[in-house]
Amino acid sequence: MNRREFNRLMGLGAATAATTSLFTDKASAASSLERIKSSGVLRVGAIADGAPNYQKSIADGSWRGFYVDLYRKLAEDLGVELQILETTWGNAVLDLQADKTDVFFGLNRTPEREKVIDFSVPVFRSAFTMTVKGINATTWEEFNNPNVRIAIDAGSAHDSLVSRLTPNAQIIRLKTVSDATAAVQAGRADAQCLTLIIALSLRAKNPSTGDVVIPEPIEFTTSHAGFRREEDKSWQEFVNNWINEQRENGFVKEDIIRNMTLVGIKESDLPPNFQF
Repeated sequence: MNRREFNRLMGLGAATAATTSLFTDKASAASSLERIKSSGVLRVGAIADGAPNYQKSIADGSWRGFYVDLYRKLAEDLGVELQILETTWGNAVLDLQADKTDVFFGLNRTPEREKVIDFSVPVFRSAFTMTVKGINATTWEEFNNPNVRIAIDAGSAHDSLVSRLTPNAQIIRLKTVSDATAAVQAGRADAQCLTLIIALSLRAKNPSTGDVVIPEPIEFTTSHAGFRREEDKSWQEFVNNWINEQRENGFVKEDIIRNMTLVGIKESDLPPNFQF
């Protein structure tokens, strides 16, 4: 083979490789929405022991919970099959990045997460509460008192809120939510900051955790769906519009209230000024 023939074949090989790469890039660039429609499958993540958001039956492996019902409604409206991947709160973002799931409901927007995935509009809002024992405070100003001891899980959204609104209180930073709850029960703290659903769930399991107060003015955190980051935003836009519709027609609120029974909470247990 002479040099001219060798160079010609090398050129053909490069052209073939470039063409193959082009087709590969086009295939990999297919949006999540296109893949869902073409495969007929919506892949989602769920947490086995995350009631009332997620709950997996030990008996038969079936799923239920607030977000599970949302997934089912979304799949039904898309006209596709629902495929649930069991995951953990820690791995949910990694599953999205690895393209194991198309969407995951139940994430708070944090600066670290926003670096690697995209988020939907809020699915619902959850009020921040104080679980209290032995004190009578109903406003953030009343909690902002040097004599009030507030237990929180360090580095959390609870920590950020308490640090901002009650800097004069004695803030007791502990490792976990459970540690903070134990501090209130043991009398080492007067109050614990939690979101409404978590606070009501803990109180339903153990009334000795204290009374649940929603301090005025009401402060909220939001829950979102997470998506794998991609240039084509058609899937994210579709889900955003779908979420807004479910909020407006009342499905989200009804779904939350219905699934609170999984942790022993009835609608009558909700504070009179609760909002979603």
